[in-house]
Amino acid sequence: MRPDILNPLFAEVRAMKGVGPGLAKPLERLGLERVKDVLYHFPANWTYRKAVSVLDVADVGSNIIVTVTVMDHRNSNNARAPLRIFVADVAGNYLTLTFFGRNGGWARKQLPVGEKRIISGKLERYGDELQMVHPDHVVPVDSDTSPGLAEPIYPLSDGLTNKRMGQLAGAALQDVPDLPEWIEPTLVAGRNWPNWAAAMGTVHRRDDQSVRDRLAYDELFSNQLAMRLIRAAMDKRTAVPVAGDGSLISLLKLPFALTGAQQRAIAEIEGDLAQSRPMLRLLQGDVGAGKTMVALMALLRAVESGMQAAMLAPTEILARQHYAGLQKLLAGMPVNIAILTGREKGSLREATLMGLADGSIHILVGTHAIFQEAVTYKSLAVAVIDEQHRFGVSQRLMLSRKGRGVPHLLVMTATPIPRSLALAAYGEMDSSILDELPPGRTPVETRVMSQDRLAELIDGVARHLAAGKQAFWVCPLVEESDKSDLAAAEQRAEMLRLRFGPQVALVHGRMRGAEKDAVMERFVAGETRLLVATTVIEVGVDVPNASLMVIEAADRFGLAQLHQLRGRVGRGSEKSVCILVRTTQIGETARARLALMRETNDGFRIAEEDLKLRGAGEMLGTRQSGDSPFRVATPEQVRELIGVAADDARLLLERDGGLDGPRGQAARVALYLFERDAGVATLRGG
Repeated sequence: MRPDILNPLFAEVRAMKGVGPGLAKPLERLGLERVKDVLYHFPANWTYRKAVSVLDVADVGSNIIVTVTVMDHRNSNNARAPLRIFVADVAGNYLTLTFFGRNGGWARKQLPVGEKRIISGKLERYGDELQMVHPDHVVPVDSDTSPGLAEPIYPLSDGLTNKRMGQLAGAALQDVPDLPEWIEPTLVAGRNWPNWAAAMGTVHRRDDQSVRDRLAYDELFSNQLAMRLIRAAMDKRTAVPVAGDGSLISLLKLPFALTGAQQRAIAEIEGDLAQSRPMLRLLQGDVGAGKTMVALMALLRAVESGMQAAMLAPTEILARQHYAGLQKLLAGMPVNIAILTGREKGSLREATLMGLADGSIHILVGTHAIFQEAVTYKSLAVAVIDEQHRFGVSQRLMLSRKGRGVPHLLVMTATPIPRSLALAAYGEMDSSILDELPPGRTPVETRVMSQDRLAELIDGVARHLAAGKQAFWVCPLVEESDKSDLAAAEQRAEMLRLRFGPQVALVHGRMRGAEKDAVMERFVAGETRLLVATTVIEVGVDVPNASLMVIEAADRFGLAQLHQLRGRVGRGSEKSVCILVRTTQIGETARARLALMRETNDGFRIAEEDLKLRGAGEMLGTRQSGDSPFRVATPEQVRELIGVAADDARLLLERDGGLDGPRGQAARVALYLFERDAGVATLRGG
């Protein structure tokens, strides 16, 4: 149960004074649905002001606060002309306040002739006059809402003003409880950090890096603590040791010899599987490094031991591709493999569920549908999760309850992850790294081209298709809206069809599963030759005959995403090319990203640079889709503080009495505050 002390923070934002349906909608668009969300909606920027008593030309260009007396309203006969109000400071220096548009009535009311007012805004020069256009504050001298020397500027959405957001933050701060301290005392003293309530008050009043670090640290610490608790709970439960006799693996006809890195990873995994402590291992491999082959060995070890295995994919396209690939590799072997996604219905689904329950299905491939309560296994021993950063901790826990003991978990990611981020996303998971490419894989040549040369590029695509080859054309990430991405893809597909006719196919994330699969199958079979797509093809799609990748508006993508997309080609023996089409106006960061892509195919180096240039969002997925574990901590703070947070979480559990000691009781509050209560749940359930 959530501690009572946190209840005010989890109250709905609609319950706050002055928040009606009209204001609730823009708040919801920002993800601000509870008082806690408003508190953690930190200012993105600050406006700084200088308090002056006398107007001075030297302050032109600065934001100032000054007390003035209203002298005159100057109206023009032209209805479109601005309203000009003349005011004077204590020394009699004049200032013109200019109001454009329909603000005249409001301005006259706020600034009656003869009255004194405190005003703030940017001081400008207009001819020989000093001027202020649309002062941002106009308040009576005895008001308690005078503008401050520093004003927070919040991220906003339509229908929400900065002033209103500041008022909401102020109202939320009135409900801030005095929470007990969960951080190790010497760390708090050494960094001179305030307590949580004081930090929360300060972050909305002034720009203070130390305070932001403290609040980011709270989030990182609770995340590390939850991961340690989950790991500890899993370690307490036993897994069924999986040995296997090699009888099935010896029947495999591999398309090429395993690399040294693959052999090393397989040995590490087999060592874990043989234990009664559940495996929790991360398999990192660059695009095309052969992770699936390593995973297959683990799946077959389970079947050799008379048990079952499951492989979980993030999308239906990838699940079906894994299923088809495994079927091909297991052809003629006594292994029964099935697939389960949201699309399997009726008698087919029933037959699959029965086969899992009676053990006649040995390997199940699927999407998150394999988590559902209705899915029961006779003896699930090994679970492989592909592209884990798309799955949450709670889903991992749910899967861990599916076997006789806890299933051994192998987590694969095709996005090489820098050490700091791996620690943040996965905790103290064991790690295997595939850093060699199988023989026959040639590095992809990467070129950068301006969108001004689009006609030239299309001629090049024509030559490529005429030679009997296939190509991908990825459309830009326009905004965080499927509609805009989809519109860009549909428009480009139509334009390319004018040139290439029915050779052009289109696939995007809003298509139904069956429709999407049908388009992909025709492309894999070579019936269509140019596939126009949104980033739905980023992960896992394997078409060996496709040796050209065009990525339009490549400067809008992060490095990790570009690297993933580039990895869709270069899968056959044919030399492959990736063309990054850049927009005409690009910034320095985007230019550096594209230069690095041209320079290297090393995913691990790209991942490190991506973290520096773009931040954790691209590595862990976007916050909107719930993939990023952090709302407060920036990539820089993750890099600086994650190791400290991991050590602090370990100290709490190993030295400071765990969650039952005084600091542990405070840490429970942190887990609930950051909604990492899956960690607390393991204590109750594990």
